[in-house]
Amino acid sequence: MRTRSLLAVAGVVAALSVSTTVPSSAADTPVLTTGSAGGTPVAAGDVLNASLASGTAATLYSSSTGTSGVSCSSSTFTAAVTDNPPAPGTATESLTGHTFDSASCTSNVVGVLGVTGITVDNLPYSTTVSSDGTVAVAPAAGSSIQTTVKLRTLLGTVTCVYRAAGLSGTASNTDNSIAFTNQQFTKFSGSSLCFASGYFTAKYAPVSDTSQEGGPTVHVN
Repeated sequence: MRTRSLLAVAGVVAALSVSTTVPSSAADTPVLTTGSAGGTPVAAGDVLNASLASGTAATLYSSSTGTSGVSCSSSTFTAAVTDNPPAPGTATESLTGHTFDSASCTSNVVGVLGVTGITVDNLPYSTTVSSDGTVAVAPAAGSSIQTTVKLRTLLGTVTCVYRAAGLSGTASNTDNSIAFTNQQFTKFSGSSLCFASGYFTAKYAPVSDTSQEGGPTVHVN
């Protein structure tokens, strides 16, 4: 009887060990990892960086279905991870930089000769990335997401300021990308050459963790 009791106790202990170990292992996988899904955790404070996906352009068009506006073939964003909780969940980041190389930008708006500059204002923005791939970008309280576009015309430089309450995007592990499609901005100020609404579309890939050696790609879990 004593032998059976010892065996029974051993069996219970083993079962408890398994039941506590498996969830703990799953909980160790955060929302953001590098190298692969379920790979190396991205640490809070790590800096993420990405440029436009090869062969794509960032566009700000006057309508969601049109092709009139501004197009840039070179753009980069930089964000610092502020929290990376266990998956499923939502990681948070601070978008500290978002640049467009004006030399790569063109405009087909009638009366516009070229693009002098594009500046993203009111940084940093808060960004969230959820396990389902949903990306959200929001400004600080009382502020707005703002982009200033300077266009060169025969009459000089025209400044167009566009604002949005927030942006929504999608993260994909297929190419480690973050994409934004037809995100609407409204003209805050500018001449008649500045279209009333701007629809922003861009795909950034691959997203890399530049704080880790070799800058491995970032995956969402």
